[in-house]
Amino acid sequence: MAKARARRRARRDVFMRPSLEEKTRMATSQSRFEAAIAAMDAANAEDSNVAVSEGQEHPKELLYAQQMTRWLERLVPDASEALKLAARSQHIRRWEIARGDYPKDRIGYLKWRKDLQHFHAELAGKILAEAGYDDDTIARVQSLLRKERLKLDPEVQALEDVICLVFLEHYFADFSTQHDEEKVVEIVRKTWKKMSPEGHQAALALKLPPEASALVEKALADQQTA
Repeated sequence: MAKARARRRARRDVFMRPSLEEKTRMATSQSRFEAAIAAMDAANAEDSNVAVSEGQEHPKELLYAQQMTRWLERLVPDASEALKLAARSQHIRRWEIARGDYPKDRIGYLKWRKDLQHFHAELAGKILAEAGYDDDTIARVQSLLRKERLKLDPEVQALEDVICLVFLEHYFADFSTQHDEEKVVEIVRKTWKKMSPEGHQAALALKLPPEASALVEKALADQQTA
């Protein structure tokens, strides 16, 4: 009886054990992902703009990409590979399309943002193709970067939440000192509207400087009474 159970267990283990083909496929997928991330980071490492984190200087967009990845891991631990790639390439080589090259009005701002989305999607697509990704995966990453079907596609919404959380945690405090209170409050309101309930919960748990936190509270209070 014991021998029979042992044979059944051995057969089951063999059945559940990944085949050589599966192992190769898994290894290829991992190396492809790592190659794509490395290429994205190399592209962002060329940013001459500097950002400081924990007393250390970093190329601005490289630091931003790493912040995006960290927040995605916190918010969506089981994120798909496409979503991970989109998060890492959200601002890829963003400095190449400067805001100053567009009119200062809202129309100019929206045109700049739209052009950036297409630029990031195109550049990410090239990197993914060189890393060996299939057309469907590339198209999915590009769709996420273009924010298609926001509020309808859970992954697009998750990416938007991560973008907003990175802004609030790492950039909002400095931003709030560079603009008048009315504009800052309005930006917070617009940011809040783009986020999901899960994103709101994560944002409310952030430990912001007192002045920045007060502005967020004011924006949300005004929104609730509007």
